[in-house]
Amino acid sequence: MGRPVRWIETRSENLVNMTHGRGMVQDVEVGVTAAGRLVGLRVRAWGDVGAYPLRGTFIPLVTRLMSAGVYRWARHDFSAVTVVTNTTPTGPYRGAGRPEAAALVERAVDMAAATIGMDPVELRRRNLPGPEEFPFTTATGAVYDSGNYQGALDRALELAQYDRLRAEQRELLAAGRELLGIGVACYVETSGRGAEFGSVSVEDDGTVTVVTGSVPHGQGHETTWAQIAASVLGVDPAVVRVVHSDTAQVDHGVGTFGSRSLQLAGSAVHQAATEVLDRAVRLASELLEARPDDVVVAPGGLGVAGVPSSTLPWARLAAEAARRGVALQRQLDFESAGSFPFGCHVAVVVVDRETGLVRLREMVAVDDCGVVVNPLLAQGQVHGGLAQGIAQILFEGVLYDDRGNPLTTNLADYLVPSAADLPGFRTDHTVTPSPNNPLGAKGIGESGTTGSVSAVWNAVVDALAPFGVRHLDPPFTPEKLWRTLRAVDPSPAGS
Repeated sequence: MGRPVRWIETRSENLVNMTHGRGMVQDVEVGVTAAGRLVGLRVRAWGDVGAYPLRGTFIPLVTRLMSAGVYRWARHDFSAVTVVTNTTPTGPYRGAGRPEAAALVERAVDMAAATIGMDPVELRRRNLPGPEEFPFTTATGAVYDSGNYQGALDRALELAQYDRLRAEQRELLAAGRELLGIGVACYVETSGRGAEFGSVSVEDDGTVTVVTGSVPHGQGHETTWAQIAASVLGVDPAVVRVVHSDTAQVDHGVGTFGSRSLQLAGSAVHQAATEVLDRAVRLASELLEARPDDVVVAPGGLGVAGVPSSTLPWARLAAEAARRGVALQRQLDFESAGSFPFGCHVAVVVVDRETGLVRLREMVAVDDCGVVVNPLLAQGQVHGGLAQGIAQILFEGVLYDDRGNPLTTNLADYLVPSAADLPGFRTDHTVTPSPNNPLGAKGIGESGTTGSVSAVWNAVVDALAPFGVRHLDPPFTPEKLWRTLRAVDPSPAGS
């Protein structure tokens, strides 16, 4: 048309055309002994990839890789088929195959516990590999880098006061009052496989420039990458400038997805800064006539250990390096086999007998993302992940009629929670460093969703278990639970 064109989509257009998430049907069989040993898992899965399959086709492969969960299985059998349908295409949604895997395993373990009359926590304990067994290779070929699953479980139960909750549950049931459900989910996911670009340079004014191929959209990369470079070089983070997203300055990059940024881009920054430091140490040792082993990071520069007056400012070092044609700059691609974050979530729900309304009363999340560089940003990632996982179990669901017409085309029909629908989250971390990157970090962006989906799911089924309900598929809308209670609850409230 010879002029710029702007297209603004409506909410309904967005809900119908933007890729949808999950869309997987799973048939699961689990074998368990009376003594509580998990001996076999068989899964048959069908993934709806929609009318135009592309990115949705790889999700069942990730589900297969992670389908062993955190447990030892003597036998494991998984197969999946992706199905082309006339629905909106599916694509990666927070977790992208890992919440699907955690859901099938954690539901299977809860159902196995109910079958043999064992507390679901105890069944989990008996089948977790110990910390000394890592790296731990599963039947699907996943090599878990490091883990302490028992530690995360114990901490989550402690924060949730699990024994107190079970006692309260019994009291409420005996009194014929509200139905309390307690759901526990232990999860493991995968993140950070691949490579990412990073560059660090010391400028002649003593400032530091970090260039990263990872493009942030709210994760706080500028803050974290500055922290990493500053910690290596011994400078104030305020003098570190982080450059991203500018193709005129960034040589190349892969991007931000899959909980990969800190492990790959952050490690690239760390490694580049370390190599810059090594080059600067050699230069300072010549200028100070000292052995390289005696040169240490000092406030604002490098100096001889034990001689504060010997400090050479970074500005002088950079100028001298430039004069010699050996700039204090390094760029590289950091590559890693990835890591396997894990954790344990505990959800407590209250189900109203008369209306079927589910209220999430408590949510405890203990996640292990290895070494935490910025606790506040990590907590923000967990909070966001929890909200998305809880939402898809209790609220969100895409519906079609018998002819394939979408029924959930606006926010009046497609339910999303507000802050008022969510409790305050109680979060904590255990720290099990990854050996696969210099930061010891693991992913955290999708952990909240991976664990919360299963925990809330188990909690809702647990609330209905006294009436013989063994399983129920989400989302747990009030109508669905109301109809379920009408069918199984003999109490006056359920009649």
